[in-house]
Amino acid sequence: MPYDKEPAADAEIKAVRQVIDNLFDGMRAGDADMVASVFAEGASLHRAGVDREGKPRLGNTPVSAFVEAVGRPTDKVWDERIWNVDIKVDDRLASAWMNFAFYLGDTFSHCGVNSVQFFKGADGWKMISLADTNHRDTCEIPEHVKSAGN
Repeated sequence: MPYDKEPAADAEIKAVRQVIDNLFDGMRAGDADMVASVFAEGASLHRAGVDREGKPRLGNTPVSAFVEAVGRPTDKVWDERIWNVDIKVDDRLASAWMNFAFYLGDTFSHCGVNSVQFFKGADGWKMISLADTNHRDTCEIPEHVKSAGN
C-alpha cells in the first residue's frame, strides 16, 4: 500500500518528524549525545554544491566529526530553522525534504534544502543519509522563520 493510503502513516510521519526535530533541538542545545542518537550506524552526511572554480562538488562529512563539532563549547547557538517539511513513509523507509536557514546565534549564515533518508529498525526511525545544499545570496526566508529565533 502506498504511504498516503496507510492508516498508520500519520503516526509514522509524526515519528519521523520527531527525529528531525531532535536533530535540530540537539544542535541548538549543543548536545552531542542527542544529535548522535538520531543517526543510524553507517549514516552519511553530504553537501551538494560547487567548488571555488564553479565546478560541481559533492562534499562528505563523517557523522562522528559533525557530532563532535556540535558538542564543542561555543558562545553561538547553531540554530537551523526549517519549513516546508515534506515527509513520505512506506514500510521501513522514509524520506524528508525541507528548506532551512542556518543561524549562528542571531546572525544568518546560509540557507538551502535538506534531503534526508530514514530507516525504521528495532530502535525506531534513524537517519541513514542527510544531504544538503548551501546558499548565501539567493535565500528567500519566510518572515516567520526569520523571527523564530527572537
